[in-house]
Amino acid sequence: MELPDCLAVSTTTDAAEKAEALARGAITARVAACAQVSGPVTSVYRWQGAVESAAEWKVLFKTTAARYPALEKYLLDAHDYDTPEIVATPVVAGSPDYLRWVEEETAP
Repeated sequence: MELPDCLAVSTTTDAAEKAEALARGAITARVAACAQVSGPVTSVYRWQGAVESAAEWKVLFKTTAARYPALEKYLLDAHDYDTPEIVATPVVAGSPDYLRWVEEETAP
């Protein structure tokens, strides 16, 4: 059996409650199989011409390549940042049972 193409997709937000809400919403919508919230982390970035630093919470979602567009749309709609981080990284290897579980849990 061929394994699904899975992705790890990350975003950040400025409060633990917002991070958990994004995670729960994605799972409820079946656009991600699971999500881990970690933080606070310190983010350093350039925004509107200035170097900024902020405490943020990172959310790491597991989904399939097929469900990525729906996850991206969900994050863009639900996120309160003007330009939220949404970065997808291919999962190049993993437990076959886990990767199949990700596919099952994100089936529309």
